[in-house]
Amino acid sequence: MYIDEIRIYCLAKAHTEEALPFDEDTLVFKVMGKIFALISLSSPDTINLKCNPTYATELRERYTAVQPGWHMNKKHWNTVSLHQELDTKQIKELIDHSYLQVLKKLPKKLRNEFENLKI
Repeated sequence: MYIDEIRIYCLAKAHTEEALPFDEDTLVFKVMGKIFALISLSSPDTINLKCNPTYATELRERYTAVQPGWHMNKKHWNTVSLHQELDTKQIKELIDHSYLQVLKKLPKKLRNEFENLKI
């Protein structure tokens, strides 16, 4: 999966925005202001995605393409290689999982706001 496909897929999700909050190279996707994906513009070979800790461990044991999150909390984030053993469908599923993990952890006020915006 390539960066342009990832960008289109992420931005199609409800209330998602992109930003460069850290530097001019790290493209970040946020839902309701909370990060769910990060990718380098200069070397878009991997993507960092939020993950349920138990599932993160399972993925790392099953796929060499899934490693603990680079420069992230390794309990909750994975770095996923985009050009190894995972296909586009699997990568999209991991993006979806990351997006949902962030939504689940939003404060009640933001979750309510999200629900109201969906209507």
